[in-house]
Amino acid sequence: MMTPLLYGGAGVILFALGLWAFLVHEPLLRKLIALNIMGSGVFHLLIAIAERGALPPDPVPHAMVLTGIVVAVSATALALAMGRRLEDDDDAR
Repeated sequence: MMTPLLYGGAGVILFALGLWAFLVHEPLLRKLIALNIMGSGVFHLLIAIAERGALPPDPVPHAMVLTGIVVAVSATALALAMGRRLEDDDDAR
């Protein structure tokens, strides 16, 4: 089966690229995007782990990915709002 290897490899590459971008870039928005890319890599790895050969895939990792997507969107919105507030506070000074 090529699919778990493909998803797992893509997950590792996405996580590594996100980690590199998080460590290299200074602006808050770029760091937030890097964290989201790292999260996408973790989601890919969870989907790759769910594969069980000829049997149907394990539903628990799929449920974890769906929950993770909702949490990631909410956390991104909160981080963007907090970042904007930080910039507004810096401009007021």
